Amino acid sequence: MKYRHAIIIVLLVIFFDQLLKFYIKTHFYYGQEVNVMGHWFRLHFIENEGMAFGMKLSQADIGKVVLTLFRLGAVIFGFFLLKKLVIKKYSRGTIICGALILAGAMGNLIDSMFYGLIFTESTFDLAHLTAMGHGYGKFLHGRVVDMLYFPLFTVHLPSWVPFAGGEKFEFFEPVFNIADAAISIGVLTLVFFQKRLVHKKATPATVTQ
Repeated sequence: MKYRHAIIIVLLVIFFDQLLKFYIKTHFYYGQEVNVMGHWFRLHFIENEGMAFGMKLSQADIGKVVLTLFRLGAVIFGFFLLKKLVIKKYSRGTIICGALILAGAMGNLIDSMFYGLIFTESTFDLAHLTAMGHGYGKFLHGRVVDMLYFPLFTVHLPSWVPFAGGEKFEFFEPVFNIADAAISIGVLTLVFFQKRLVHKKATPATVTQ
C-alpha cells in the first residue's frame, strides 16, 4: 500500500468528521437531541475539553493545554510512523489501522486548536462562525464536538451488584464523534487481529522455497 493511499484515508476521515462537527455546531443547540434510528441511535450535541468519549485529563486550564500539545506531538509522530510502516512494507491492514488512528487524533486536534477561535459559544442560541480570534476561547482551548449516541439498552442493576447496585446502567452511554470512532476501530482491530495484521510484506528474498 502506498503512502499517498494512506494519506487519502486520513483526509477522508478528517473531512467527514469535520463536516459533521460543523453541521452539529451550527444547527444544534447545546444538548439538543434528535432520533436517527428509533431510540437506539441519536444525534446528541455536547462538547468536551478532554480526551475521547468525554474523559478529562485535568479540571485545571493547564490540563487542556497539555492535552492539546500532546495531541499535536502525537499527530506529528503519527505521520512519521505511518510513512515508516509503508516504507517497511507492513500489511495493508496495519497501514489502514494506522491511518484511522492518525485521522482520529488529527480530527479532535483541529477542534482543540481552532474551534475556540472560530466559533461562538453554543448555548440556547445556535453557534456560528466568526472572525478568527473572536470565538468563545483562545488558541489550544477549543472544545471537542461530540454527537454520536447509541443507548442500545438500559437496565436497572440488582441491589447485590457491588458499587452500582440499584442504579440504572445504560449501554452504550458515552457520546462520541467520527474521530473517536476511527481511533477505536483502528486500535481494537490491531489488538484483536494483531497476529494477522502486524507483519511485513514478504519479499522474494525472504519467501521460503
